Amino acid sequence: MSESFDVLVVGAGPAGIAAAVHAAEAGVSVALVDDNPAAGGQIWRGGASAQPAAAREWSARLDALPVRRLQAWRIFDSGGPGILCAEQQTDCSAGHALGKCVQLRYKSLILATGARERFLPFPGWTLPNVMGAGGIDAMVRSGLPIAGKRVVVAGTGPLLLAVAAHLAECGARIVAICEQAPLRRLASFAAQLARHPEKLGQGFGMLLASRRARIHANCWVLSARGENKVESVILRHPGRISEVATDYLACGYHLVPNLELPLLLGCRTEAGFVAVDGLQRSSAANVFCAGELTGIGGVERALLEGQIAGLAAAGRSRDAETLSRTKQGSDRFVRSLAAAFALDPKLRHLASGRTIVCRCEDVRFAALSGHTSWHDAKLQTRCGMGPCQGRICGAATEFLFGWQNDAVRPPIFPVSVSSFSGSPSDSALHT
Repeated sequence: MSESFDVLVVGAGPAGIAAAVHAAEAGVSVALVDDNPAAGGQIWRGGASAQPAAAREWSARLDALPVRRLQAWRIFDSGGPGILCAEQQTDCSAGHALGKCVQLRYKSLILATGARERFLPFPGWTLPNVMGAGGIDAMVRSGLPIAGKRVVVAGTGPLLLAVAAHLAECGARIVAICEQAPLRRLASFAAQLARHPEKLGQGFGMLLASRRARIHANCWVLSARGENKVESVILRHPGRISEVATDYLACGYHLVPNLELPLLLGCRTEAGFVAVDGLQRSSAANVFCAGELTGIGGVERALLEGQIAGLAAAGRSRDAETLSRTKQGSDRFVRSLAAAFALDPKLRHLASGRTIVCRCEDVRFAALSGHTSWHDAKLQTRCGMGPCQGRICGAATEFLFGWQNDAVRPPIFPVSVSSFSGSPSDSALHT
């Protein structure tokens, strides 16, 4: 079964919502696909009461438009030029997997698939209660009790402060915030935020919300210790090592874009992101990209790029060009963010030979260190061949060994055999 649209938007985070809204307001038919049961993406996750005012405003605009909403559907393959294949993940009313499949046809495609956390392996990183910084934040928003619990937040990037602030607001005791970037780079980045007073204000607000937890610069986790779950972490400071007791370790090393679908469609990348022109057009015909796919730059930039892509995809190029001229400031912010939180090369030596790198297939660092490429390691060790398809270990091995994980083949997500064989259910879509 198939449906056709003028503009198909994949990803319902801020960039995808803005793209769908502007394309629909231009008068074309629009569909919005996302693998979560509700729009908002990772950054606007949670109920309306927990969302910022901007999220509620954009959601209200989206709700007022005739946009075809496909929530809890996942794109897993391309069915040819102008066609994507999607499988339904859950019945939102019953909460169980259905596996229905549909072909979505489009004239223009906007990809806003966002980003995920980068994890770097260290001894003990697979212990229970060691989580990604964004991961624990999402779990708390979904009901994980955190009040009274001790939490160490570590890694790199502005996400650490945002997560610490939210966890503290929920009653957690933030033991330490460990940022691997040196103080001089953090100070330089803070000075550059003077050009973005709204971001500077957000930073101070998060600092206050984190209950003034101590921030350690040029500091990272060497190992996590515990029997059945994490009980303490070993921290490396300049010139010394300390051990801190904790109930949870939230650890993430900034973000990496979800490039699987853009790569499958032939979009050219530069420095790890999709290359686009001023109207968000990629190198693939009729494919636009917005948000973290083109650079990690925050919500405001994602919204702006989504609007530009939505207008351009709907044929409103002149309006898109006008908006595009306002994007230079956000592009500078992307570059300064990347420079400020660039990973210290010493982090490549965190893992010991016995440290698991690929959690899906239990592949250890020693088994990988003798290989020369991602492809070679996959063939010999099964690294990257588990359920996550290299989404975790791929980004880690890129940093650890310099390997490029660009061999994307369908399905880009696990799907039912009937979906991948081209035999969708008879009643694929219903409202």
